[in-house]
Amino acid sequence: MTTTETLREITSTLLGDDLPIRIVTPDGESLGPPDAGATLRFNNTDGLRHLVRAPGELGFGRAFVSGAVDIEGSIFDIVALRERLPDVKLHASTVAKLALSLGPEALHSPPVPPEELRSGPAWLSHSKSRDAASISHHYDVGNEFYRLILGPSWTYSCAVFEGERDSLEQAQANKYELICRKLGLQPGMRLLDVGCGWGGMLLHAAKNFGVDAVGVTISQEQAALAQRRIADAGLSDKVEVRLQDYRELAGESFDAISSIGMFEHVGLKHLREYFQILQSLLVDGGRLMNHQIGRRPGTEPRPRLRHERSRVHTRGFVHRYVFPDGELHEIGDLIGEVQRTGFEVRHMESLREHYALTLRHWVENLEADWDRAVELVGKGRARVWLLYMAASSEMFRTGEIQVHQLLATKTSSTGSAAMPWRTHWNDALSGSDVDLRPSTTASALEPQE
Repeated sequence: MTTTETLREITSTLLGDDLPIRIVTPDGESLGPPDAGATLRFNNTDGLRHLVRAPGELGFGRAFVSGAVDIEGSIFDIVALRERLPDVKLHASTVAKLALSLGPEALHSPPVPPEELRSGPAWLSHSKSRDAASISHHYDVGNEFYRLILGPSWTYSCAVFEGERDSLEQAQANKYELICRKLGLQPGMRLLDVGCGWGGMLLHAAKNFGVDAVGVTISQEQAALAQRRIADAGLSDKVEVRLQDYRELAGESFDAISSIGMFEHVGLKHLREYFQILQSLLVDGGRLMNHQIGRRPGTEPRPRLRHERSRVHTRGFVHRYVFPDGELHEIGDLIGEVQRTGFEVRHMESLREHYALTLRHWVENLEADWDRAVELVGKGRARVWLLYMAASSEMFRTGEIQVHQLLATKTSSTGSAAMPWRTHWNDALSGSDVDLRPSTTASALEPQE
């Protein structure tokens, strides 16, 4: 059986006879509709060998990053095939047929792309030094590359769209505005932003709400640029950015804490420590806004005991190429952990459709300036970002992964959470004159007009 014949049988078995994409085999033959919106082109047999050696997303990722496979047309049409392959795996009989068609060379692994990172055993994850190395792997690839993808907002987290016509920059400003209002920020308050990135939240809060702000990050390139942006905005007297691990914070006091898109790096075994540290830094009545990506219930085994190490999918493409040691948690488990630490959860909002659209904007930015991206980081690294962002957008769209904003308060011993009776944050985004100032005394606990 030839390689083309084997591929035809495999695609029919896995994807059905109505193949939605075009596939070009290493022999130069074509499968699927010639006018399909996307073409998957196997440039040589290395692409197939990657799939034999590591069936599923890791093998495909290696094939694409190495250039053994090219995608022509819409990458979203390719990643949408996940819906037809819920387990994203090739069965043993399928792999055997493919191996037979390739001959003896199937027994030999093709070179793994140099962009792949093997970070060591999961039980050693989330030490300060290893976290610093993992963060550097992802974020210290050059600020110009991130500027190309993110646009002028310099914001690498889920935006909030009032409608599909919102620009990415407007939607990111909406997100910061929403978080500031959920935190009840007022002039003179002191804000801590954990994992502050390039300083977007700090700048928005200082400019628009008059707070004094401190941001911490363990990415050297992020810290340097954030400090420069703050100086250029004339806010150096209001905003401080530190190259510091959140675990090194102690002896300070803040009225509010934001953590936006950093939580995925904390790890299950450090969740309680993370929330305990943040609670110790908050004044009574202070608010915490935790904005994090999460997983659906039942998509990852849960440790039976607190001391058991976290289950990390070390064979996955994202773990090997994008977020070493990254871990996602189910929102129900997270709410329980937050409250066990002494916080009171007051509000939760899901934004997964917004993240699907945010990622599409980032993919468009990358594709629009592809040659410059390759010049900055190399073709392999640029392909990593293109594939992971497109696949992530599809996973948010289908609900495979989620993103939430979780608001909690450090309720005082007398029971005061310093919260309004009702929440109107989205009304405020639309421009209404809703009073969102927190009530601070029992006599002031009246419904807001």
